[in-house]
Amino acid sequence: MSSSTVSSTEAADAAVEAISNAAAQEATFSLALTQDQKDLRDWVHGFAADVMRPAAHEWDEKEKTPWPVIQEAAKIGLYGWEALAQFFADPTGLTLPIVNEELFWGDAGIGMAIMGTGLAVAAIFGQGSGEQIGEWIPRCFGTEDDLKVAAFCSSEPNAGSDVSAVRTTAKFDEATGEWVLNGQKAWATNGGISDVHVVIASVDRELGSRGHAAFIVPMSEAKGISQGAKVSKHGLRASHTADVYLDDCRIPAGYVLGGKEKLDERLARVREGKKSKGNASMATFEASRPTVGAQALGIARAAYEYALDYAKEREQFGKKIVENQAIAFTLARMKMEIDAARLLVWRASWMGRNQVPFENAEGSMSKLKAGEVAVWVSERAIQILGGNGYTREFPVERFHRDAKIYDIFEGTAEIQQLVISRAISGMHIS
Repeated sequence: MSSSTVSSTEAADAAVEAISNAAAQEATFSLALTQDQKDLRDWVHGFAADVMRPAAHEWDEKEKTPWPVIQEAAKIGLYGWEALAQFFADPTGLTLPIVNEELFWGDAGIGMAIMGTGLAVAAIFGQGSGEQIGEWIPRCFGTEDDLKVAAFCSSEPNAGSDVSAVRTTAKFDEATGEWVLNGQKAWATNGGISDVHVVIASVDRELGSRGHAAFIVPMSEAKGISQGAKVSKHGLRASHTADVYLDDCRIPAGYVLGGKEKLDERLARVREGKKSKGNASMATFEASRPTVGAQALGIARAAYEYALDYAKEREQFGKKIVENQAIAFTLARMKMEIDAARLLVWRASWMGRNQVPFENAEGSMSKLKAGEVAVWVSERAIQILGGNGYTREFPVERFHRDAKIYDIFEGTAEIQQLVISRAISGMHIS
């Protein structure tokens, strides 16, 4: 036996031993869901299938908030601050995206009506004091007998992607100890029908976006806040979207998230040329992007599953259309893109929950990919259904309408690419 043969055999034996030793050790990495996560997923899926889907077309046509469906969600413990706290408590960070994917698989418009309150909650939780969190987050949801929703008001007619262009102002009146807010907010989910509005306003315009702060504006207490025009939308039509007007709206000093003293300290640091901890709007959006990506995933999966079932039943030229490579290969790519996007969403969700820095803008990656996948997959679903896919008798046209906003809101696809490119290059790309 040659020396080379001996060395090869020894190497093979060493490799087998290493594999055996590794197998004997406890696994440190797994993509398997826990039993609790599976049970929760199945529970939410059941609600989406049995309650949301049968009501989806009706509320899309009505373009009204589906309060009866939200009521049903509250009755079973799916809507409320306790539920959201449970979803967020999962140390893996996966429960919240799992819940969102299932709800938006059921219907995106109704899903947003149920989960839209979460953006205001994220702002309060991320920027508020412990006392503010305890007081205001429960008020965002109300009670089972007196349901409430909440609104996060950041965008304006001339300030969408460019948050530095916010014109809404917040001035402190020393004489009364109150903040006075003036301005107009646009495209606010639940705007005007909420009790709790979280409003982004400029305290010092000379500081640009670093001079912004987030304020609690409760409609039941504050005078000078009103709903403007309700937006008639292309998709997510069961979710209420409207402008919000603030006209000399007065709120107590303590209604600025984090407290006035903390805000004054932050602004003083900025004026001295020191770094601040970021913009109030962007902090909320960055934290929520993986969850928004999960919502897009739910729409994409609904479109893919419907198209797959249809292709396996529909016959043309004497055979099922799925037997044609053009259809089968498209479905294969749809499935692959959905699974790839989910992995990005889960990674970003885990990172966010465990405070792992998004050094390469992983949150933006997840939202960008999932949004693009939702639009592409739902469009392919329409194509697979042909003429049927273009009619309102089949749900894929609604899936496509609902999907498109995920290329736009909470940071357009272009803005997400800008964020990612700046993160990976370390340069200011404009």
